[in-house]
Amino acid sequence: MNLQYVPPDIADGVTGRIHANSGAYMSRTRRERIRSSLLGRDDGHIVCPRRIRLGLRFESTNPVSCMESMMAEAGFRGVEELRAAFELPQARLICVAQPKPVVQIDVFARPPLEVLEQALWLGLCTDNVFDPARPVLWTDTSLNRKLALFEPGGYYA
Repeated sequence: MNLQYVPPDIADGVTGRIHANSGAYMSRTRRERIRSSLLGRDDGHIVCPRRIRLGLRFESTNPVSCMESMMAEAGFRGVEELRAAFELPQARLICVAQPKPVVQIDVFARPPLEVLEQALWLGLCTDNVFDPARPVLWTDTSLNRKLALFEPGGYYA
């Protein structure tokens, strides 16, 4: 699109034209891939170290019934009693889904307390946040998540 401009002081008879590009938005389109993250850093101006990775492998078993029976066999009467058995962070953590987890615990090959602790952590997570104040929710979705948890620290930019 071309714009025509005639200054008012020379508009009486002089044909001064100024052509300008309107700067259409498509002329400034740019794509870039971001291959860096502020998560996982424990030094510098932004501190957000990784706290733990979570992931359970159930094979073809129902995750909720498996965890409930494992909890009963270990002598726990409920998830709140299970919560009291482990030391959890008192602050919220940032959760990031891991498509290819490096560490994934096989439910049937590891000690029950190790599996139950991971399940407890997963039950306190949503897709984005670990919240120790929320109730423990064991669902197929929550127990099948593969997450990395990061502790938000200082931010000085």
